[in-house]
Amino acid sequence: MTLVNPSNWKHKLSNSHQLGGIETSIVDNGPSRGVRIAWVNTGTGLRYKLVLDRGMDILDAFFNESSLAWISHAGLTAPQPFSNQGIDWLRTFGGGLLTTCGLSNAGPPNTDASGSRGLHGNFSNTPAELISIKQPDIFTGDLSFEIVAKVRETTTFGPSLEMLRFISGTIGSPEIRIKDTVTNCGNAPAPHMILYHINCGWPLIDDGTRIVWKGDKKPKPTDANNTEFNREYEFTRCAPPMDEHAGFGEDVAFIDPKADANNQVVCGYANDQLGLALKITISKTQMPWLINWQHWGKNEYVTALEPATHPPIGQAAARENGTLILLEPGESRTYDLLLEVLTGEKARGFTI
Repeated sequence: MTLVNPSNWKHKLSNSHQLGGIETSIVDNGPSRGVRIAWVNTGTGLRYKLVLDRGMDILDAFFNESSLAWISHAGLTAPQPFSNQGIDWLRTFGGGLLTTCGLSNAGPPNTDASGSRGLHGNFSNTPAELISIKQPDIFTGDLSFEIVAKVRETTTFGPSLEMLRFISGTIGSPEIRIKDTVTNCGNAPAPHMILYHINCGWPLIDDGTRIVWKGDKKPKPTDANNTEFNREYEFTRCAPPMDEHAGFGEDVAFIDPKADANNQVVCGYANDQLGLALKITISKTQMPWLINWQHWGKNEYVTALEPATHPPIGQAAARENGTLILLEPGESRTYDLLLEVLTGEKARGFTI
């Protein structure tokens, strides 16, 4: 059945929500009590939860009965704006299909003459200001939807970054479109780094799920600590749960991804047994790096593909090696991501 064609349902519906759309609510229990969320239903089996109070990132995501996202032990929690010291960020890291790291630090805690920063910055602990919601309209036949929010990372006398986030789609299309524009609203140059943690879990991620990417894997200081599994498969297969990944155990690859003629980079995951895949498309001009994080811990089984402006080395290291972005007052940068669900033979044939 193709929902996009109005001839299938014209004069048979009273309300667009019978096809799909956006529904906002407030959680009323546990550590997430009071958190604003929005459920998005694309009418295709793809539905996902936006957490407005966590930068309007994406937590849960399902295609029919299958979860696409990894949810941490903590799950959904209220934002903690001052979880910005050391590795405190991990205490409220819910995982989810999208966790945004930045806007001025991506990577480990670090300190230099410009100040101190905690793991992965402040963004995911910052509530968004909801700007607008556009619902699909069955009467005009416009089945597009969009939710827009603003996130500010600012301090008096210091950097003032603002991100305008658009998340959109169309009823009948199993995809998520994300457009972020970061602007320096201050009166002095502002450091900027951004990394998108796209965290996937079971059942999409399972023993043997293919990790799809093309490019050159760059060495990093901890490469020697990667497991034998990834020395064999070179970050192209998902592993079973392993004892080596208990606690802080992990495998990480820094990838210089190969782009097509339009400078687009494609990557993702494909579970051939389920006939289910997640395809991710980004611009290499906007985000020249791709990181693959793997943590195959027992009961903590996750992998992430992470488009980024930098490897997750932190602001101090990026400043030192000359790659740190300094946005001039009024200057903006835009980042576009497209996440698509593939099924059946399209999923099994997903490669680059």
